[in-house]
Amino acid sequence: MSTQTLSRPLDDRMIGGVCAGIARRFGWRTSTVRILTAASILIPGPQVLAYLIAWAVIPGERRTQAV
Repeated sequence: MSTQTLSRPLDDRMIGGVCAGIARRFGWRTSTVRILTAASILIPGPQVLAYLIAWAVIPGERRTQAV
C-alpha cells in the first residue's frame, strides 16, 4: 500500500516509525527498509543523525476518533 504523503504510522513502528513511513510512502516492504537502515549504520557517516532528524521532521499519523 503506497500513500502520497510521508508520515510515521501509528502501527508497525519499531522505534520511531521512520522506516515504516518511508516504506509505505514508496510502496516498499517495511522489513527491507529496516534491514537497509540497520546495514547503513555499519558505513561511516551521519546515518543515526539523519534518522533522528527524520523522526523529528516527519509528522506522525493522527488517530481518528470513532463516532
